[in-house]
Amino acid sequence: MAADDHAAPLRFDATPRTVEGTTILRLPDAASRTLPSRGQVAVEGSVNGRAFRAVLEPDGAGGHWMKLDRTLQRAAGVRPGEAATLAIRPSADWPEPAVPDDLQAALAAAPQKIRDVWEDITPMARWEWVRWVNATRNPQTRRRRVEVSISKIDHGKRRPCCFNLAACTDPDLSRNGRLVELGATR
Repeated sequence: MAADDHAAPLRFDATPRTVEGTTILRLPDAASRTLPSRGQVAVEGSVNGRAFRAVLEPDGAGGHWMKLDRTLQRAAGVRPGEAATLAIRPSADWPEPAVPDDLQAALAAAPQKIRDVWEDITPMARWEWVRWVNATRNPQTRRRRVEVSISKIDHGKRRPCCFNLAACTDPDLSRNGRLVELGATR
């Protein structure tokens, strides 16, 4: 269900691009400005008439982008460099994040109290934990983030703190908190 089933979907054209081997679609600035957050936003909508649900990622400069997996690309007839027509609306229902193996193993090994908190927090909060853990290429930093996540959850924290939610955190697609295709300027 959408946050407001009666709200008209936001309609726009955008051109998918391949960045660092991943096909992404950046929302036009005007479309991003209408969304309720500069951080992640759960949406439902369509690409060239094909329905999808996704969590839009921030680009680190006030905008948003999403990965286009091969399945959606094929179903919607979307190719990098060719314009696609989108219709989206924010959704109150967040999909569950893909929990990385290392964090999943740490949660499975944690006391029941921690697993209960993890299950009790919202999917949106779980996205934030996953995003924080995934936001580094450095294996030592990543291990430390998994450990800190378990410790913070054990101490009642429901979300990671001191984390810029509007930064682009995909380590393969960002530099200094910005989507690489944006470079130094927008």
